[in-house]
Amino acid sequence: MKTKPELELADLKKIAAAAEAEATRNHWVVSIAIVDDGGHLLWLQRLDGAAPLSAHMAPAKARTAALGRRESKVYEDLINGGRVSFLSAPLVEGMLEGGVAIIQNGQCLGAVGVSGVKSAEDAQIARAGIAAIGL
Repeated sequence: MKTKPELELADLKKIAAAAEAEATRNHWVVSIAIVDDGGHLLWLQRLDGAAPLSAHMAPAKARTAALGRRESKVYEDLINGGRVSFLSAPLVEGMLEGGVAIIQNGQCLGAVGVSGVKSAEDAQIARAGIAAIGL
């Protein structure tokens, strides 16, 4: 039987705090979501002033990154490149940049999804959160 690492509450708090700090430092109002490797929501925070839609988009981006084991931008690029069939993929709704998988030693532990500013800025915030746990 194999064992695998998993995110703990302390990790979630570090990721969320670092992501919030990155957003605040840049004066960006966003929603931040963290999911486990199965795409289940573990953390959601909507910063003051963030659009209500961002609280739906952030978890969707995170789920897409976790289930795909890669950044959600990969799917956005595929669709923009003409592979529109990905729009019908089951359980995959957040196919926009801003979802970043949390990978440790080749294993996906979950993902961070951010929504509320430009997609590249969303991804920047997500990466800053993940960096807080040394990944």
